[in-house]
Amino acid sequence: MQYKVIAEDRCSNARCGVLHTEHGDIQTPIFMPVGTVGSVKGVHTRELRDDIKAEIILGNTYHLYLRPGIETLKSAGGLHKFNGWDRPILTDSGGFQVFSLTGTGRKITEEGVTFRSHIDGSKHLFTPEGVMDIQRAIGADIVMAFDECPPGDSDFRYAKKSLDLTMRWLERCVKRIDETSPLYGYEQQLFPIVQGCVYPELRRISAEHAVSLDRAGYAIGGLAVGEATEDMYAMIEVVNEILPKDKPRYLMGVGTPQNILEAIERGVDMFDCVMPTRNGRNGMIFTSQGTINIKNKKWEREFTPLDPAITSYVDEQYTLAYLHHLIKADELLGLQICSIHNLSFYLWLVREARKHIIEGDYAAWKSVMVKRLAVRL
Repeated sequence: MQYKVIAEDRCSNARCGVLHTEHGDIQTPIFMPVGTVGSVKGVHTRELRDDIKAEIILGNTYHLYLRPGIETLKSAGGLHKFNGWDRPILTDSGGFQVFSLTGTGRKITEEGVTFRSHIDGSKHLFTPEGVMDIQRAIGADIVMAFDECPPGDSDFRYAKKSLDLTMRWLERCVKRIDETSPLYGYEQQLFPIVQGCVYPELRRISAEHAVSLDRAGYAIGGLAVGEATEDMYAMIEVVNEILPKDKPRYLMGVGTPQNILEAIERGVDMFDCVMPTRNGRNGMIFTSQGTINIKNKKWEREFTPLDPAITSYVDEQYTLAYLHHLIKADELLGLQICSIHNLSFYLWLVREARKHIIEGDYAAWKSVMVKRLAVRL
């Protein structure tokens, strides 16, 4: 796995590049559709590949561990063969889900985290070593370190204690991944996760520790979890002053189209978020001219494409009026169209960002787009 920077913007820290993996090249900046349980909700792999033009998707260790289970994935030959996706996959470690879905029954120790399944209440233990083994079995091209993701409003004392544990766990993750081998004949690379809440000194400590372990790429976690947007941007800037310029930087779980453009300006390369599909299923449509609530009556007789700038099948085939009708009628097709359109928009947005980075006018273009995207139509 190698990363090559192709171009840098003249007036910001935005850059674009190519991440080479054994399942194909990834053009950055890139958005990764979230396929939590091995599928992007309501979207076929053919639509992801040919229509949305996704280059990499994300799966989740916690969910895949619980269902369908690691033995099933091993029997299938890994997630790529199980779900039919032949391009790169990244798996989150499940750390966030362990802390967000399992309630007060979880217990954090030096060994790991004991928790009860949100599905059936069964008891499980995640350790750094175990999570690496699970991700070996899933077979993602990029695997994430197991960490604690503290709440955005954590005080300094708790944030420091949490970070110390996360860094010890990271060292165990690195040791485990380095002493084991891939199961399916292609390499897997571990990305450390930089934590530290909204405390610059903790973020610096975490970033420096991660860099010292010399991995193929790095992630920025623990943001968009309740902190102010300005704090999120400030932490990105602090961390990216330390993370290597010749390796990809992944901002986890972020976010709105505006968040993505601002983070690209600050040197981030990779993104994922459930917002395009989750908000789409609730009738929110992201477009190049602003955000639409397709449930509003104003779209009832708007017989124009969803967004003329987007070239996906659904944008060429369907009108705003038809989509309004489907959503009002609780028709499942409407949810699918919203998801496919929103994912196509997010991929269009990062491709446009790449184009303007290459042209050298990203900062100016971004300023215009952020204002345009904030419009409610």
